[in-house]
Amino acid sequence: MYQTPKTKIRSAMKMAWLIDTNPSLLLMLQHFNIDFRVSDLTVGQLCGKYDISENLFVSIANLYNGFDTKGHQPFTRKDLLQVIDFLQSSHDYYRSDKYPQISAYIRQLQEHHPVREMKLLEKFFNEYFAEVLEHLDYEDSIAFPYFITLLNNGKAEEKGKRYSSKEYGRHHTDIELKLQDLKNLLLKHIDIEDRLDLRRKLLFALYELEFDLYIHSLIEENILIPSGALIEKE
Repeated sequence: MYQTPKTKIRSAMKMAWLIDTNPSLLLMLQHFNIDFRVSDLTVGQLCGKYDISENLFVSIANLYNGFDTKGHQPFTRKDLLQVIDFLQSSHDYYRSDKYPQISAYIRQLQEHHPVREMKLLEKFFNEYFAEVLEHLDYEDSIAFPYFITLLNNGKAEEKGKRYSSKEYGRHHTDIELKLQDLKNLLLKHIDIEDRLDLRRKLLFALYELEFDLYIHSLIEENILIPSGALIEKE
């Protein structure tokens, strides 16, 4: 797993400096739909500008910096609706950005190395991403609509039966784990000569996807599911 710098983020810190120490925070800003032109704003000032609670922003930013969410105040209903927007934005990133990028790199490698192993690499990735899409579709069509209804003070049911945060938790899987097998194929097993630049780009894209999927899972497991369970008890 890609290791992020161990900088504990606080509200008074300058956002531009934090991005400089961990460029992965740019992806977090994208999921929040925040312009990268952060000027000289602190984290707290940036949150005020975009109407995001500091508690939520700092919690997620610290996940990107390698810290958990323990010790933070409970998240509000508004926070959790913003979490769902964040997660839905990440879904668009996986579908429209990373999958086409990685697929293109694999096809370019095949043009120079039309060997059986490269066909297997493409097949493995396509099958893996089909599982990812199934997971994302489930969240978009069942889990997220349930939470949105719940957070808007409604009683949510799924297909005529009771649904809950607990049910979502049982269905939840760590979809980033199989990417390790794909990386191992490239690092240990598939014999490819030259094209170091293309292989590096492919590996970087896989590491970036793996890392963001990992954060995606942490946000669901550490923020959305437990917070949803607390609201259900109200």
